[in-house]
Amino acid sequence: MPQPENRWHLIFLLILAALEIGAVSANPKDESWTFSLQFENDLFGSTDQFYTNGVKLNWVSPDLTQYRDSKQLPKWANPLINKLPLINQPGLQRNVAFSIGQKIFTPIDISRTDLIKDDRPYAGWLYFGTAFHNKNFHELDTLELQVGVVGPAAMAEESQNGVHKYRDIAQANGWDNQLDNELGIAFIYDHKERISLVREAKKMGADVITHYGGALGNVYTYLNCGAEIRYGWNIPTDFGTSLIRPGGDNNSPSDSNDPRFSEQHRFSLYGFAALSGRLVAHNIFLDGNSFQESHSVDKRYLVGDAMLGIGFILGRTKITYAQVFKSKEFKNQTSGHHFGSLSFSYSY
Repeated sequence: MPQPENRWHLIFLLILAALEIGAVSANPKDESWTFSLQFENDLFGSTDQFYTNGVKLNWVSPDLTQYRDSKQLPKWANPLINKLPLINQPGLQRNVAFSIGQKIFTPIDISRTDLIKDDRPYAGWLYFGTAFHNKNFHELDTLELQVGVVGPAAMAEESQNGVHKYRDIAQANGWDNQLDNELGIAFIYDHKERISLVREAKKMGADVITHYGGALGNVYTYLNCGAEIRYGWNIPTDFGTSLIRPGGDNNSPSDSNDPRFSEQHRFSLYGFAALSGRLVAHNIFLDGNSFQESHSVDKRYLVGDAMLGIGFILGRTKITYAQVFKSKEFKNQTSGHHFGSLSFSYSY
């Protein structure tokens, strides 16, 4: 029997072996799905407040010539999809993405049971998304529809207090004051562009990935823009690292030169930094329910994020971790907020 201290080494080696086997047996790029799991929590910042937890699962389809080639989309939807802008441009790769996610928001003092009027509302957001990606090596356009629910039906209280109970952490006591149930819909557009700065074949390289876009709906309405810079060994040919946000998923490789599909160089290690800003017209998690009276605070219209992290690829697996710093989002907020963002993706 291996000693306890060696057992973890053995498990780690077995995981690496399994990933390498998967890399050999997985489909080529044009036939591969990419699955991503993203987890964000302010546990990484030693707090339990504001945007306190987020999780998202996302699947991106293999490359498609036309969206009607996707077996996952119903045939009745094809006429509607063909009327979307940017859909029928020639010479592009097309992918369909499906996602499910949850976000949880709380005030600072989760021990109180009363309504804390000068702090952000308790709120949860449980949603499903369908996105259409149109891309080449340099550019990516994303159109996405998210549909979900805000309020008790989002099961944020059960998620947060269930984890707290399991980890023997104090329960959040103010969930009786959360936003009421409301159907949420958001239409999203996001454009990304990759600019190569330095790129030696299979060696050190750097690039910049810019993005701009916006969202329209009763959950959030905003315009956004930002940029990310990456530098390291054999950086991937995807569209960077994103937080859990509408239109943000970009883990799917854009060509077969990506380390996940290279026959010789299946390893990548790089660092990244990013800045993003938003001009916010509506945020239900601060403005409160759209069609009935509820708790709300005075939001700030201009907000931003800064992100610093590291990523690596081994075989078909990509893992990134980032520390995120958010500006103040409402007028009585005493300080900004920071949290960790962990992303795992696998192409198969």
